[in-house]
Amino acid sequence: MSQGFSREPGTHGPLEEVPRRAARKITLWAVAIALGGFLFGFDTGVISGALLYIREDFALSSLEQSSVVSVLLIGAVVGSMLSGKLADRIGRRRTLGLVGLVFLGGTAVVTFADGFLMLLTGRIVLGLSVGAASATVPVYLSEISPPAIRGRLLTLNQLMITVGILVAYLVNLAFSASEQWRAMFAVGAVPSALLVAATLWLLPESPQWLITHGRSEVAHRGITALIGKDTADEIVHRAQRRAEEERAAREKNAGRKKLLAPDVRPALVIGLTLAAVQQLGGINTIIYYAPTIIEQTGLSSSNSILYSVCIGVINLVMTLVALRLVDRAGRRPMVLVSLALMAVSVFLLGLSFVVELGSGLTLLFMVVYIAAYAGGLGPVFWTLIGEIFPPSVRAEGSSVSTAVNWVSNFAVSLTFLPLASALGQGETFWIFAAICVLAFLFVARYLPETKGRDADEIDRALHQRFRSRP
Repeated sequence: MSQGFSREPGTHGPLEEVPRRAARKITLWAVAIALGGFLFGFDTGVISGALLYIREDFALSSLEQSSVVSVLLIGAVVGSMLSGKLADRIGRRRTLGLVGLVFLGGTAVVTFADGFLMLLTGRIVLGLSVGAASATVPVYLSEISPPAIRGRLLTLNQLMITVGILVAYLVNLAFSASEQWRAMFAVGAVPSALLVAATLWLLPESPQWLITHGRSEVAHRGITALIGKDTADEIVHRAQRRAEEERAAREKNAGRKKLLAPDVRPALVIGLTLAAVQQLGGINTIIYYAPTIIEQTGLSSSNSILYSVCIGVINLVMTLVALRLVDRAGRRPMVLVSLALMAVSVFLLGLSFVVELGSGLTLLFMVVYIAAYAGGLGPVFWTLIGEIFPPSVRAEGSSVSTAVNWVSNFAVSLTFLPLASALGQGETFWIFAAICVLAFLFVARYLPETKGRDADEIDRALHQRFRSRP
């Protein structure tokens, strides 16, 4: 899962060639910024174990259980939409600090919830912070990252999301014996407090944001302290010119209106379809409900949480594999192989429930499914939406695709348990398998390879696939 990071990383940051000492300092900043991604992963993963005990304490129906999970995504949609303007207005650093504060508040509400409605309220508040983090962290990382190390710094967000999910599973395991679901949520206060502290005493403001808002002298001083005055002069000058060009481009183009233009339409279709498929293929039913699903095979709550940790480990390992392969194997083959394996494994997962194949095979099919997703469609989707849109509408296209991703996530997480109750758990997984097959056919027909191609080459390849004129 990787929900997620969610806007196009933005313009190149003004820091370019830097000495090793400065690179280490920037890397430290990037790790602190990526705590926002960690919180994203932690909060989407911790509910999976906590739900086993919340449903008993509050006597929740299947619809109420789904609501507790999915209501976070409503807050996330709102948070991601609001945070972009907020980050442009008050700065990346302050926005990230607010994300940490909101997460602390939501954690407190959920931890001390005395009933279903208070629990929902806390989850909505947590959703606001999750959505805001998904929009702010990639932009902030991009704007402090020199080109020489930008690639690995930008992957920190994706990596920290998967680490957050795994840590959430381990926390669930630690408190499963005592059934302390409140303590599971309370642990999230630690990284959120660290994020707030980092924004107060460690992190600088994005130099690109400072320059865009007429504070070039402040940006110049910060860059000079890292790499020296002469290089800072050149970098600030280029950043000022870039800011002027982007301001003129925004005034000339009608932003999202231009997304509907015929020359952009193929990219928009690809972006929105992949955004929906990434969630409608069923990934978050595993991330959110892994212990609940495994428990259906006859295992105890503690054992089902233990097995969900295995799923978290596979998710992390395969994400690392994908990050190494994406610039070698190419985007298109990785997505095709991923969808094919997802279709087969989730079909077999459904079959294991229909004919009762046992907990061992059920876990195996889950692991293969997670590995197929994390090694392809999961991380590669975010790479693609940063590449397929023309530069003039890249931020808007990425933003719209991300919104569709969140809405699809909400739809799947809300309907899974009621659908499983009505049709059967196995039959519900077969629906996800059918979606993966249709997505495979769509990608095979319409998605071109973007690896090593510039914007014009990608645009021509898209129009060739759609048999339209650029």
